[in-house]
Amino acid sequence: MKKIFILTGEASGDKLASEVISKLKKINPEIDYLSVGGENLKKLGINSIYDLKEITYLGFTKVILNIFKIKKKIDETVKAINEFRPDILFTVDSPDFTLRVAEKVKKDNPNIKTIHYVAPQVWVWREGRVKKIKKFIDHILLLFNFEKPYFDKENMSNQFVGHPLLDKKIENAIDINEILEKNKSIISIFTGSRKSEIAVLAPILINFIKLMNDKYSDFTFVFHSTKEYSDLIQSYLKNSDLDNCKVISDDKIKYHILNKSIFAVTKSGTVSLEICNAKIPSIILYKMGLINFLIVKMLVNTKFANIINIAAKKEIIPELLQSDCNPKKIFEHVSNYLENPEKIVEQVKNTQLILNEFKTNNSPSQLAAEYLNKFI
Repeated sequence: MKKIFILTGEASGDKLASEVISKLKKINPEIDYLSVGGENLKKLGINSIYDLKEITYLGFTKVILNIFKIKKKIDETVKAINEFRPDILFTVDSPDFTLRVAEKVKKDNPNIKTIHYVAPQVWVWREGRVKKIKKFIDHILLLFNFEKPYFDKENMSNQFVGHPLLDKKIENAIDINEILEKNKSIISIFTGSRKSEIAVLAPILINFIKLMNDKYSDFTFVFHSTKEYSDLIQSYLKNSDLDNCKVISDDKIKYHILNKSIFAVTKSGTVSLEICNAKIPSIILYKMGLINFLIVKMLVNTKFANIINIAAKKEIIPELLQSDCNPKKIFEHVSNYLENPEKIVEQVKNTQLILNEFKTNNSPSQLAAEYLNKFI
């Protein structure tokens, strides 16, 4: 039986990988899997060699502080992959971790095919990485068409497949009125999938909701969470005395909640594509420690944090970064949109134009699964 080891580094990568592997299982059911993954791969019956949160670190300073722990985890992961002896090492996102592992695995066993999914953001910083990556990655699957020239330039094997989170999904109907209060409009809240992100954003967002409640009485605020951190967000809400907030961790329910929302407030990241794909207006939040921010500011060559704005080369979705990521500013932007419906129409129209550039004629996860199957 052929073998694939799936290596992810955080919850978003786990979700992306699961979209592809669920399709691959239908194309070729005769494959044995092992992973470093989370709850989404687990639902597919794929075991993880350790808990994903053991390698999820946020920010440069924390990586430096945990450098020996990370090195130990890299060595442990390489050992497990070599013992599993896969035909393919399928690395997904989190390049600072997954590509370090892939480089060591390829050195130990050149016969293992290494396929990476979600290109490092060479269009943001460190374009020169492509020269190094192509020495140990056999093929790279790209989410965005504007990435292709960076890899073509170095004659690195690549394929644009599109983003699987933009796949059209058909979900069974769920009556969310049984979950939420009737006759109240929903505003979806996304604090991120890391404990450190939640610790930064949850207090800010709770104070934003308090400002909203002072002005409006007809909204329910739904926090979209992973199962792992649902209780953590609940604990923040419990201490806030807010009675119009819910925490949802079930993916199917989250899908319906988002599609019924009138607005979304989200941490910058992959989820913004899901929000745009659902044609929901939004604003983007991003906040990190001052040292991390100064380092990033020196290194990056793009002025935006969100992929939609980066692709558009202008701010389509408002970004509230660093000091602007505060309750008052968030409140001002959200209320401005809610009271000016023409701004909502304009944002949604512009995001759809950009999303169309990210899409292929076929299902992205299906295309990615087919390429994986070719290599096996």
